[in-house]
Amino acid sequence: MYDVRSMKAEEFIDDQEILDTLAYADANKDNVEVIDRIIEKAKERKGLSHREASVLLACEMPDKIEEIYALAQQIKKDYYGNRIVMFAPLYLSNYCVNGCLYCPYHLKNKHIARKKLTQEEIVKEVTALQDMGHKRLAIEAGEDPVNNPIEYILECISTIYSIKHKNGAIRRVNVNIAATTVENYRKLKDAGIGTYILFQETYHKKSYERLHPTGPKHDYAYHTEAMDRAMEGGIDDVGLGVLFGLEMYRYEFAGLLMHAEHLEAVHGVGPHTISVPRVKRADDIDPDEFDNGISDDIFAKLCALIRISVPYTGMIISTRESQAVREKVLPLGVSQISGASRTSVGGYAEEEPEDENSAQFDVSDRRSLDEVVNWLIKLGYIPSFCTACYREGRTGDRFMSLCKNMQILNCCHPNALMTLKEYLEDYASEETYKIGMELIDRELENIPNPKVKQIAYEHIHDIAEGKRDFRF
Repeated sequence: MYDVRSMKAEEFIDDQEILDTLAYADANKDNVEVIDRIIEKAKERKGLSHREASVLLACEMPDKIEEIYALAQQIKKDYYGNRIVMFAPLYLSNYCVNGCLYCPYHLKNKHIARKKLTQEEIVKEVTALQDMGHKRLAIEAGEDPVNNPIEYILECISTIYSIKHKNGAIRRVNVNIAATTVENYRKLKDAGIGTYILFQETYHKKSYERLHPTGPKHDYAYHTEAMDRAMEGGIDDVGLGVLFGLEMYRYEFAGLLMHAEHLEAVHGVGPHTISVPRVKRADDIDPDEFDNGISDDIFAKLCALIRISVPYTGMIISTRESQAVREKVLPLGVSQISGASRTSVGGYAEEEPEDENSAQFDVSDRRSLDEVVNWLIKLGYIPSFCTACYREGRTGDRFMSLCKNMQILNCCHPNALMTLKEYLEDYASEETYKIGMELIDRELENIPNPKVKQIAYEHIHDIAEGKRDFRF
């Protein structure tokens, strides 16, 4: 049944292939010769197959795990340097017709506050986000063809891009909405979206159908094949993810990598991003009801193995995770994080009243964007608000060719410094401004190309004089 090039979900995510993979991993988890061979292959920076990576996930030898972590850190530096891209989610509507057992937006939940932002409310929300310093949003909405039709989503995107407040602007809108048609993906592409993101939740078909008992999301194949339709519709940057804790994490990990391999084999472009959310407490949802939760140590190991298995992908961790957990996994491969997130419908312009809770899940990291930026700088990272690749047409295979050859840093490093300079000038606290400028001065010296370094110096000077939006 297993066929990486098949367009049928149950053939490119084949249950028996995953079970055989897990059996192979169990048989070789203590085989030092096999493990060393896989690690040596990973050092070539070309990635690992789902079967090879599953062996490393099953391995429990402390010295080998440390070797995996060290390699993940080095690969992260080779591909992404010390940049961390910043974004925020914007929930447009929590009306939903699905019956997902792990999500408080499910149709039968009658006590959650149902909300849908008007275009006037979106203006207020986006203005508040711009006033924090955000340049990149991920919009979210429940699946409801009456309340949240594609026309509503497209109107919201147009409104978001139109808002210019002071020096603020949202330069990239990523979209996380339900699986849809090729025609609708074309409409999203024409609207100028960045990445289309869709979490699989679980690759285990029986569990998937049990967790989605009602609604259009019940259709496992239609959901799993969504990325192929998105690419057919012209969207060449797509983002994968599973919700760890719903099913056995080793099964999910193998399925996630098989999905990445499928996209690479069929379209020549793997996932632009991979997200690693875990089930969290929310209205009407108790994560303890799911018996496949993973520890922080396992979570860190998964992040490290995604990085060495799919070295080119951007890895996203949200404010679902605490400051401590985020700090633990940042060096292991994470390249994008959210800051000052609200998971309610609205909540940026005005705090949501407690009796009108519309949040999808509890936020663990509640710091302001300035506090997150300050923290990252002190850890030695460059908080980046860059959206240059998307706006310069470096998407899909054009981005991947540069990334896989580790040439993208030539653009990304100076772009990160210039967008950080914008943030410091327009939004930063006094302390963040000080340590941020010190970081920029240090990092400018690390630009290897003299011409690029000189141009970056000039642009950073121009930003201090009031000019904006320079990019390589």
